[in-house]
Amino acid sequence: MIPTIHQSGTIKALRLTYVAAFFLFLFIPLVVVIAFAFNDAAYPMPPWHGFTLDWFLADGSSDRTGLFFDQDILTSLGYSLRVAVCVSAISVFLGTCNAFLLERFKFKGQQVLSVMMLLPLVIPGVILGISILALMSHIAQFVEDMTGMELEFLRPGLVLVTIGQISYIASITTLTISARLKRFDVSLEEAALNLGASRWAIFMTIILPYLRPALVGAAMIAFLLSFENFNTTYMLTGSDAPLTVMIYGRMKDGATPVVNAISLMLMLVSAALVLVMNFRKTKSDN
Repeated sequence: MIPTIHQSGTIKALRLTYVAAFFLFLFIPLVVVIAFAFNDAAYPMPPWHGFTLDWFLADGSSDRTGLFFDQDILTSLGYSLRVAVCVSAISVFLGTCNAFLLERFKFKGQQVLSVMMLLPLVIPGVILGISILALMSHIAQFVEDMTGMELEFLRPGLVLVTIGQISYIASITTLTISARLKRFDVSLEEAALNLGASRWAIFMTIILPYLRPALVGAAMIAFLLSFENFNTTYMLTGSDAPLTVMIYGRMKDGATPVVNAISLMLMLVSAALVLVMNFRKTKSDN
């Protein structure tokens, strides 16, 4: 609606009520999770028993072990970070290559490939994980039967988790980088060619600086998507469980407020990355 059109008090009240209800629905569960990370009780739920930092700082000398002293959590966090960094780097590289392929070249079947690239985004994560697990297991078994060589990296584990996450995150980085590359002024590249610059020099000095905001944004998105992924990761993980799978296991066995503490730390990290992305976007737009 045009903002200058007069609206009745009832319409304004309904609009404000809707906005308030939406944000309450969105943020109240997060507030509850944050609050009970500091609850002095052995369970992450009401009633309130008082304020404590044990679920962050308890060293295990009592009957409690805090987040920063829980070796299982820290180990799983390390696995998740390793996977997320690898997925981010490989997905950005593949996304850049795909963006140039789809935006700079014309060939038969290009539209079909563009549509097929989006398929991993609409396939449920569980189905994607099962499909990748079945494919890699068959390949590993075939190689073992033919040569007697065991390809452990094709069995459930961190390598397979990385492959599974890349299969759909690379599509997202491709879309992000393609959107930026599509707006590139090709006349700048043509001018550099006329002045005798090589294609590699043009890429490093003109195209890459132009794409840098999209590359950084795509890397951050890929990192967050990888770090928080559960469905595909759960189907492909082995004995080295990333953080999301480890949290799920603890929730099944009976959670403590340590899970709330983990959730709070993940919220803070995610919020920090989003703020950095918005800051870089604002800076690049200016």
